[in-house]
Amino acid sequence: MNKLRINKLGVLSIAKMYALVMLAISLIFAVPIGLIMMVSSASMMGSRDAGIGALGGGGIVGGLFITIFLPVLYGAMGFVFGAIGAFIYNLFAGIVGGVEIEVENIS
Repeated sequence: MNKLRINKLGVLSIAKMYALVMLAISLIFAVPIGLIMMVSSASMMGSRDAGIGALGGGGIVGGLFITIFLPVLYGAMGFVFGAIGAFIYNLFAGIVGGVEIEVENIS
């Protein structure tokens, strides 16, 4: 078993990875919720209350907003907070020496 130490993280590479992870996770939740909102709103359009189908309960516009904007927002937030986290890690790794990991060659 070999011990390795992570002394520094690439801030930009961590930020990009975290942005993609957050984007993917938000797609898992945002797309189904947005589609449910749009379908339920469309099914209410023929009801007596015409305004309820278009805007009430989230509406088609709200469903599109969640389906498209929420993943983009989560990706952007992931990028920013990934960069901040990597920067803070690099500061503390300089003080305490980083994180030690143990690896094993299994080939």
